[in-house]
Amino acid sequence: MQWDQPEKPAELAEQRLIKAILDGVFPINSSLPSERELSTRIGVTRPTLREALQRLSRDGWIEIHQGKQTRVRDIWSEGNMNVLSSISRYPEHLSQNFVENLLQIRYLLCPTYSLLAVNNNPEEIIHYLNLLPDFTDSPEIYSEYDFNLHLKLTQASGNPIFTLILNGFKELFTQKAIIYFQNERARIYSHNFYKELHLAFVDQKPETVYELTEKVMKNSISFWKNAN
Repeated sequence: MQWDQPEKPAELAEQRLIKAILDGVFPINSSLPSERELSTRIGVTRPTLREALQRLSRDGWIEIHQGKQTRVRDIWSEGNMNVLSSISRYPEHLSQNFVENLLQIRYLLCPTYSLLAVNNNPEEIIHYLNLLPDFTDSPEIYSEYDFNLHLKLTQASGNPIFTLILNGFKELFTQKAIIYFQNERARIYSHNFYKELHLAFVDQKPETVYELTEKVMKNSISFWKNAN
């Protein structure tokens, strides 16, 4: 039996602080309490708290200035990819349209990395698309297959930035995709998309790949809205 590794105290403190910020316990632009008070409130030692605060500062959650109180940043206007990736690990704190916003980003990016993939390394994608899930397969299987398809497309594009962006939301996308693929129409639609995409890659038709992925990513936003 394999046991999960226990969380380190600094990681636990970091999680508690992020949740407190997302819950509004420490509102945007407010100042955090003193180290003594804050360490007592979240149940860690002061050295552990300092380590967690340094991590949060590095990732863009807070602003630390020597001799001044620590400020909670406005993550929606001052945040970065680290903040976005962290937020995606707390789905209970996400707004209703957060996933829709992510799908809109995918709608903008997917046609581009798919176009690059068909020009750069089509064989890898053709091989993967030969392994289509069946209509009757579970939402979990479709979720995993779909994410891995996009991952392979980004990798085949030759631009690692696409892959880094996608990996930042892996957990959120795969969890929400299970809900998305509970709709049989969504599974059928995606299955047909995979078949059409396979044909476009085999025939080496970059324009078709671009137009197909653009259409399907746009329609996936509508499917998600209907799923909620």
